[in-house]
Amino acid sequence: MSLSCVEPEPADGPAVRRVEALAHPGPAGPSPMFADLTTFRVGGEIAHYVEAHSEEELIATVAAADHDGAPLLVLGGGSNLLASDDPFPGTVVRDMRRGIRAESFSTCAGASMDVPAGHPWDDVVARAVEEEWMGIEALSGIPGTTGATPVQNVGAYGQEVAETISSVRVWDRLERRPRMFSLGELRLGYRDSLLKRSLRDTGVGGGRLWGPTGRWVVLEVSFQLRLASLSAPIRYAELARTLGVEPGERAPSREVREAVIELRRSKGMVLDPEDHDTWSAGSFFTNPILTSEQAGALPDGAPRFPVADHTAIHQIGGAPVVVEGLVKTSAAWLISRAGFEKGHGLPGRAALSTKHALALTNRGGATSADIHALAAEVRAGVRSAFGIDLVPEPVIL
Repeated sequence: MSLSCVEPEPADGPAVRRVEALAHPGPAGPSPMFADLTTFRVGGEIAHYVEAHSEEELIATVAAADHDGAPLLVLGGGSNLLASDDPFPGTVVRDMRRGIRAESFSTCAGASMDVPAGHPWDDVVARAVEEEWMGIEALSGIPGTTGATPVQNVGAYGQEVAETISSVRVWDRLERRPRMFSLGELRLGYRDSLLKRSLRDTGVGGGRLWGPTGRWVVLEVSFQLRLASLSAPIRYAELARTLGVEPGERAPSREVREAVIELRRSKGMVLDPEDHDTWSAGSFFTNPILTSEQAGALPDGAPRFPVADHTAIHQIGGAPVVVEGLVKTSAAWLISRAGFEKGHGLPGRAALSTKHALALTNRGGATSADIHALAAEVRAGVRSAFGIDLVPEPVIL
């Protein structure tokens, strides 16, 4: 049986006392807008904005908001959020902590990295590749912060963080104390986790739903990586073609990182303030998981991929188990075949990316309502054509 480690609450009890002042209360002057803090560049005014530069400050801010019953959003890079145009009446705390604690042991033991939630994710990947630590090289170029990676079980080009995370330390908003989750306890799935399910499952949330930030606020993520200058086996066909290798073969991790970043850039998935195709949250919909019967009803040529069960992984680097009877298909393929090509909506304030049909973008003057309307149009079209409901990937505020 798997047990979690619970840390004692600090003696001075920051979780149960009102914090009247913080060392870093955020920028002076007018209240910031979500439009200034998110990659979609839309969203209304924030009532109370805090930049936390220490773990103590982050916990104190969360505890104070919960004490007052105010809405709370813990913000990282703002790359997976569609904020409302309306003012946000609660507290937004942005985790500004940086710093990687890393140690390399031996070929058998590998290397470990402990990363604060606020540290930019791509910096973590770059460090691993530089040190010749294998396991996250295909996750290069993904915007946002490290704290989001276990919540979403971030993945791309055939890799997911489920394969390298060893543990996650969190602040439990219900029990008001730190807690440690092991890999198995996180119950990682396709773009899902126990942490994320507290937003929609009262059983996980301790009798209530939490939002827009879940019950557990990520404080630190720990990774265990193998020592190797070569990548993990390349699973994604497009990446294998780019590298000139066969699927299942390995390549130098530095070359994998470069290839992934170039592939992402070609799809408008590398942030560029001059390129409106990158004014987005990346892939807006998750790839649908279908039963074998549902997948059988798709037209010939529809992508069909195996579904991995990451809850069966209990050791670092362990291979996920394929789930029988389930099939994953491509949301981008469904969108395109439903009649929504790249650039759909142009000219306009919101449109599909001209580089990738799965990305909804702000063309420069969009509101959150414009992007919602475009998402609703695409979902209705796919539902009409295929009977499949697309599920948005970003947090919808």
